[in-house]
Amino acid sequence: MTAHTDHLAHPGGHDGHHDDDDGAAHGTFKSYMTGFVLAAILTAIPFWLVMDRVFEDSRTTALVILAFAVVQIIVHIVYFLHMDTKSESGWNMLALIFTLVLVVITLSGSIWIMYHLNSNMMPMSTHDMRKMP
Repeated sequence: MTAHTDHLAHPGGHDGHHDDDDGAAHGTFKSYMTGFVLAAILTAIPFWLVMDRVFEDSRTTALVILAFAVVQIIVHIVYFLHMDTKSESGWNMLALIFTLVLVVITLSGSIWIMYHLNSNMMPMSTHDMRKMP
């Protein structure tokens, strides 16, 4: 085959091999197993905290579980998604940061609005409600 017709026989211009050399870091078996073990531990500990009622205060338990969730997100990003500041010249990390900012703004704004709607509602007695149309 000529160089001109070679891309017709093998789409993408490859010679049948799938190198996928796009500059992205691919994990090794060791890194995937490290990520898996860390994810399993970061799941088991909060489960144990809830099942054995380690903390008396449920708010403390919720905060500790939230901290474990954040650490687990970081483990997944590093070990399974292979995202770092070098991948795709930093554009992946920039997109992730932008997404996180939008999520934080949306969630905190929603919670703020719901809290203020609840606290600013005018209290009504059953007597006042009977007069309503």
